[in-house]
Amino acid sequence: MKKLKLAAALLGAICVLSPAVFAAKEKIKGENTVLPDTELVDVPTAGILDYYAFQVKTRAYYNGGVITELNFGVMERLNLGAAMAVDDLIGTGSPEMRRPEIQVKFRFFDGGYYIPAAAIGYIGQGYYYDPGAKKYMEKGKGLYLVGSKEVGVANFVLHGGFNVPDFDNRFVFAFLGANYTLEDKLSFLLECDNLFHKNNPYRLNTGIRFYITPDFQLDMSVRELNAGGHFSDAARTARKPERVVQLRYNTNF
Repeated sequence: MKKLKLAAALLGAICVLSPAVFAAKEKIKGENTVLPDTELVDVPTAGILDYYAFQVKTRAYYNGGVITELNFGVMERLNLGAAMAVDDLIGTGSPEMRRPEIQVKFRFFDGGYYIPAAAIGYIGQGYYYDPGAKKYMEKGKGLYLVGSKEVGVANFVLHGGFNVPDFDNRFVFAFLGANYTLEDKLSFLLECDNLFHKNNPYRLNTGIRFYITPDFQLDMSVRELNAGGHFSDAARTARKPERVVQLRYNTNF
């Protein structure tokens, strides 16, 4: 309930402030260019969908699970969306649907020569659902602040930020990421997530993003390259590297 209240308050503030702060821009149509990345593997970026843009993402994860996400560019700088996980959808197991989770992102600064672009948002979707505790063992990002900046060479972008995944204990975590895009054909992804708290191990993720067309992307990633040990659930689920495949399609409505 606290998460929903905070997310609703954040969304309300954004809807009130954004028209006054930012003037609407005329949408440029017909460009055959790759859209900015809104995320790496797990780490968000300051990139957003354009006004009236629509994104569908399907993510296949361990044990035949699938997460489907829908995101909309509902205002000039505001994205809204939702995600829902279905465990054991692929394979012979019985599918188990999990509750939908909301997503919000508001880009409040486009960046400058020295200062990165910045966005604030909320991601409720987590990973490794524990049916006994009725929660995700790896929590979603929760409330986050992220900055993104191209540095050094063209198409090499660094991302970093802070997040509060649980509003009960209010621990602040950090994340870092980088991607290098090669001729709008593929992008190499690397990120370090869940930093600062030794009782919650950091996660090292990597992957490759293929831009099949400017609107359709295929991600092949490995999460938690450094994983070891077990989760604290009753089944003592093992922590181990996880292969992830993502399909992402962008269009307009």
